[in-house]
Amino acid sequence: MGSLLMGSDEVSMDTSFDYVIRRRHAEREEIFCQEYKMDPRKGILLKISATLALVCMGACISGLKGEIPIGEVVFFRSAISMLPLGIWMAAQGGVRQQIATKHIGGHVIRSFSGTGGMVFSYMALANLPLVDATAISYATPLFTVMLAALLLGEVVRIYRWTAVIVGLGGILVILSPHASWGVPDISDSQTALIGGVFGLLAAFFSAVSMIQIRHLTQTENTGAIIFYFTMLTTIIGAASITLGWTMPTGWQFILLVGTGLFGGVAQILVTLSLRHAEASLLAPFDYSSMLWALIIGYIFLGQLPVAATIFGASIVVAAGLFTLWRERRLHKQRLAQQLALSSS
Repeated sequence: MGSLLMGSDEVSMDTSFDYVIRRRHAEREEIFCQEYKMDPRKGILLKISATLALVCMGACISGLKGEIPIGEVVFFRSAISMLPLGIWMAAQGGVRQQIATKHIGGHVIRSFSGTGGMVFSYMALANLPLVDATAISYATPLFTVMLAALLLGEVVRIYRWTAVIVGLGGILVILSPHASWGVPDISDSQTALIGGVFGLLAAFFSAVSMIQIRHLTQTENTGAIIFYFTMLTTIIGAASITLGWTMPTGWQFILLVGTGLFGGVAQILVTLSLRHAEASLLAPFDYSSMLWALIIGYIFLGQLPVAATIFGASIVVAAGLFTLWRERRLHKQRLAQQLALSSS
């Protein structure tokens, strides 16, 4: 789901730009290894916990039923998440160094694209069952592949283009039950189809945000990327008060606070997971969010997915996993070529 720094693991870039990024990640990983003992099992557990926190955040938004203006939800999501993030960053020490930045303009661009992903994601959750919205969010890495080819000049061959097409076909399967009137569901067909469009727009803007994050990682610390995104989205959300906010009920206020707390905790857990395991190892576990969405959607929201949703989600997950496998294989080939050149 989403989209913050979460799940931002990673679409390989077949460019010199990508090589620079990977060198920086390797240098940081070496520093982490000196301070933290790498433990892949712990990293995987942290990543799965992060996906659970993200689905809980989505469930809180879904529980609002679209009755709270989206800008107000964005504000609470960002402002409340500053609490766990601030405590965590203070515990790390050197807060000023963590949030130091050389490219505030890059953070602004990333914040607007990330806010777009956030807004459309919340609109999708207001119009779709939790499982459907979660499955459609898996289109983000597919859009990232397309944007990498169009904007960064990455060479994307037939295998990954096929995975993109198959994955988008899975999205159509997920939406197919809503294409006819009279299909029993928690939302009517027209509303659900609109929710599907919102979900795809959320995935697109999240992919744009990921591309921008790649630029920022060349010079910026993780703490700065998280801090400025959260701060700027809080400001953007607060600005929406001019469009009209709604006074939440007690229960709605609890859900809004839960949205921010779960979102902040998820960001922390993702960052910690990357200290214990490589991003390429953790990436497939993003899809554990489907299991959490099934459980939470059924127990707490009374949502039971139809067969087409499960089948379509399986197609999207399979396409995403194939893309990850292909990219990891290409990355290993590039590393082998670089080692061969360096030794010659």
